[in-house]
Amino acid sequence: MPDSMNRITLHGYDLSYVDVGQGPAVVFVHGLMGSHRTWTTQIERLSGRHRVVAPDLFGHGESDKPVGDYSLGAHAASLRDLLDALHIGSATLVGHSLGGGIAMQFAYLFPDRVSGIVLVSSGGLGPELNPLLRAATLPGSEFVLPVLASCWVHNVGDTALKIWSMTGLPGVSPSLSEVWQSLTSLADGDTRRAFLATSRSVIDMHGQTVSARNRLGGIAGLPTLLVWGGSDRMIPSSHVEAAREELPASRVEIFDRSGHFPHLDEPDRFAQVLEEFMLSRPHEAAAHVDVPAKKRSASAS
Repeated sequence: MPDSMNRITLHGYDLSYVDVGQGPAVVFVHGLMGSHRTWTTQIERLSGRHRVVAPDLFGHGESDKPVGDYSLGAHAASLRDLLDALHIGSATLVGHSLGGGIAMQFAYLFPDRVSGIVLVSSGGLGPELNPLLRAATLPGSEFVLPVLASCWVHNVGDTALKIWSMTGLPGVSPSLSEVWQSLTSLADGDTRRAFLATSRSVIDMHGQTVSARNRLGGIAGLPTLLVWGGSDRMIPSSHVEAAREELPASRVEIFDRSGHFPHLDEPDRFAQVLEEFMLSRPHEAAAHVDVPAKKRSASAS
């Protein structure tokens, strides 16, 4: 699968995204400190039957990192604008962590644009959160984060991980590796500022401050899949029960061997579950508006 990035200007700022395949649309939404690359394996698998769009949210990856609004609503509005520009009427949203919160906000604000929703270790379903993320929002954290993201600290950590892998003990999970690698992005000042603005919009010292639980009834009619890692140390898998109470018709999959990134820890199983979910329901062809692939590649670069 070509990993060439497209760029589009939305309200004066450039948003980068992958757009591949043809068919019913699927939009992958990454989490905090992430990018479209966390979905690479899933994009490759799904693009044979679907049009797959995977943006780098503003403040992340290769997209611009302006000073401004990084709330869930702002991210949801940017996704809506992207779908408008790509002539996509409706799509299945697959959101991980922060991306799950954005997907729920999108579905609440623009329900006619959503044909299904997949929440992966999603934020927004309870206050409990890993202490490290809570600490990152405290006053003064902007002075600590550059040190944690520095090349020296990262090189020490990489060396420690290599030594660990040589001991014969169980290897470092893809979830942990992803978290460690994503820390390097915070060495960039603009990325760090955007990270703090985004995290502080949904997190404080007590945990998650934004909850979708009292609004889940608004998306109860949508086909919904909930995927969680049973060994998630960022957001506990118990949060899936909060969603299941409000979305009793949803399908729930707990990946017992996975951490916070089940799509990385168990990619084959995740792809299978996602494909089954996509094929288990009729797609709303009338809402699916697309343009030919050649025209897309020429106009959205």
